[in-house]
Amino acid sequence: MKITGHEDLRVQKTINGIYAAFEGLICEKDYEKITVTELAKRAQINKKTFYRYYPTLDDLLAEMQARYSQDYLQVVGEFKYPQDLEKSVRSFIEYSAQQGEAYDKITCSGTYVGIRQQMIDQVMHQTWDASPEFSRLTAWQQRILLNFIQNTGLEIYKQWVATKKQAPMEEVIQEAIVLMTSSVDEFLKKAE
Repeated sequence: MKITGHEDLRVQKTINGIYAAFEGLICEKDYEKITVTELAKRAQINKKTFYRYYPTLDDLLAEMQARYSQDYLQVVGEFKYPQDLEKSVRSFIEYSAQQGEAYDKITCSGTYVGIRQQMIDQVMHQTWDASPEFSRLTAWQQRILLNFIQNTGLEIYKQWVATKKQAPMEEVIQEAIVLMTSSVDEFLKKAE
């Protein structure tokens, strides 16, 4: 249930409690092992209360991902592509680094591939679809460009998380920028 801020304070507290409990469980175990019973107990609600707001755990996870997508789109939504690719790469890594352990698990774990892909697709299409350079590409070229950008950015972030973020964030950002912008620039030049 998306909180608008106009709900009763008890409803807001319940939803926030469900989110906090869910994030905690995501950090502790694989998604398939999380149950509504366990989530309700941790959120200090009964199962009926959970089901009043979410038909399934998948719906809660989808809403969580939608929140991440919307928050991230607020950061990059005005960027122009490919001109702002460097700013976009920086924003992705900085945004991701601020989200916490549950976000990292969703972003980096194979368990969440489907829901993560929905988020990525939404972000990529709402940003790149407005690009004149992108619209001149064939459908096949568009797919490979978006796949390269999303997979490269995601893989760099995953590797950084896997090493417990030992490298300084600025170093990770600069390496990602060089790799991604030079490749995209070359690809777009050849596609002209």
